[in-house]
Amino acid sequence: QVQLVESGGGLVQAGGSLRLSCAASGRIRAIYAVGWFRQAPGKEREFVAAITWSGDRTGYVDSGKGRFTISRDHAKNTVSLQMNSLKSEDTAVYYCAQIGWNKGWVTSPAHYGSWGQGTQVTVSS
Repeated sequence: QVQLVESGGGLVQAGGSLRLSCAASGRIRAIYAVGWFRQAPGKEREFVAAITWSGDRTGYVDSGKGRFTISRDHAKNTVSLQMNSLKSEDTAVYYCAQIGWNKGWVTSPAHYGSWGQGTQVTVSS
């Protein structure tokens, strides 16, 4: 079993920055990649960014390219999402989740598991 815990959400003005963290524990060797997803009220959960546990591959939603950076801290077993130039449309609950080696690199949330409890990000305009 893998456990993931998010932290770092909050309220920020448009144009500001936030850094989210996802701490992993348990069967970490089973993790192929960790992804960040978000869900706004009345909308489906969507992919935001992902990184392989080795750190050799990253991917981003088009709206996050150039603004978001995902990274992995080997020593702390954490995956962070640095979000800059935040916009009101970034407001959502952000979740991290992991995908195993048998599924490889996919961005659909349906293939991910071990979802964290989520952290609220609110961007005021």
